[in-house]
Amino acid sequence: MPPSEHSAVVVDDHPLVARGIADFLRTHGGFARTDAICRADDLWAHIGQFGAPTLAMIDFWLPEGTALPMLARFRDEYPATRLLVISGDGDPVIRDKVRRLAVDGFVLKHADPAVFVLAVAAVLRGDAWFDDTSVVAQATDEARSLPLSPAELGLTPRQGEVLALMLKGLPNKRVAQQLSLTEQTVKEHVSGILERLGARSRVELITRLRGKRIDV
Repeated sequence: MPPSEHSAVVVDDHPLVARGIADFLRTHGGFARTDAICRADDLWAHIGQFGAPTLAMIDFWLPEGTALPMLARFRDEYPATRLLVISGDGDPVIRDKVRRLAVDGFVLKHADPAVFVLAVAAVLRGDAWFDDTSVVAQATDEARSLPLSPAELGLTPRQGEVLALMLKGLPNKRVAQQLSLTEQTVKEHVSGILERLGARSRVELITRLRGKRIDV
């Protein structure tokens, strides 16, 4: 298929993230069509209407749990689609799990945009992309980041814990699991953090605090 006919879907339960990545793929990846999808049911309906995409970029953590069942179904029903998993969670176990499903690649959400371009190009030409150096780079970035306390930002200690995990790219469900909170409580903390720091969205907040970490 010529590059001009390539299509892609981005599956992420955060609409701004999904739309941002989809737009990036269209402008930097040469895709003729890119669509942002937030729910599994919408994905299968979309494929039923438009056919299987050339590339599916799927967040590992979705509201219903991991994307593993979705990835397995893709492999069974649409083997020609290239699968690239994205995640804010750099746990090597996640990378290993998706690799065992014969997924084509894995990229951390906070990787440099140039890494996304390289990863997409690699999987489209039939190569695998499991760049372990991205995990090393993440650890190096954290070591060099500027530490901030919750108090310095006007946040409560609990809000600081939530923000620290947000900056690592974890979705609300994973934040809730790690802090033994309900997902609704995490959502309320996130709303409070955004309001206190004057950010309109999670993406804006993470961008603004790039190069900083929260010491809790």
